[in-house]
Amino acid sequence: MTAATVDELLTRELRDDRTALVDATGKPFDYHWLCTSSWKAGNFLRHAGVRKGVTVGVVGDGPLALLAFFGTTLLEGRTRFEPPTELADDDRFRALVAPVDDLESGRYDLPAGAQRVGYGDKPEEPDVHNFEAGIWSENPAFPPLSIEPDTDLLTDGDRTLTHDEALAAARDVIDEYGLETEDRVVVHEPLSDPWAVVAGVLAPLLAEGVIVLGSGAEPATGEADDGDDRDDRLDGHDGRGAYAVSNAPDVPEPNRIAPDGLSSRR
Repeated sequence: MTAATVDELLTRELRDDRTALVDATGKPFDYHWLCTSSWKAGNFLRHAGVRKGVTVGVVGDGPLALLAFFGTTLLEGRTRFEPPTELADDDRFRALVAPVDDLESGRYDLPAGAQRVGYGDKPEEPDVHNFEAGIWSENPAFPPLSIEPDTDLLTDGDRTLTHDEALAAARDVIDEYGLETEDRVVVHEPLSDPWAVVAGVLAPLLAEGVIVLGSGAEPATGEADDGDDRDDRLDGHDGRGAYAVSNAPDVPEPNRIAPDGLSSRR
């Protein structure tokens, strides 16, 4: 697949019943779910003030965290996974998407006006937006986009990757490791590393493969099934894949992609 910006990996034409994502429990989600739910996430985060040039913090590494990333991407914002707790001095920080318990614990010091968006438990504090409920009530469509390739996509606080840089790095992963359609890529590294996102999320999407979230990920709730309460699991698979995204050599997958060793990182 060719794509100049990440939103081109989530277009209407790509919606079908092929598996795009597998959560930590082994539950599969197809490309139709991923694309439509990402649009809904973008529509919801727009209400929280997410727009071009702002930063959105995302805590977690499960399906809902990925939806927050893709929703932010569609709005031309940049995502910082697992941001620090002291954020009051970051004027570009606009929203924090995190488990409700984390948001209501008082751990995070956010700048004035920044929004808290929670998932998991139902929020008790009135200023915490309910991400899951908000997503599933949103319009399952998104206005036409025209995102410039040099728009910021990901940051870890030290290095920021644009759409163009991230997709170029993802193409390098595909070429170097031979990723093909339907190949399963298991993410063992934290998404706080932008190159783990490149190798474990963007590369399989670009190759029309399958993102498999590691055992540390939060399972999607029943609500994240978009009204479908089936308890599907992948037949013939144990949740593993052909490739591991891991800096540690001891992984169950036969092939390993080390984010620390990617040529684009040097």
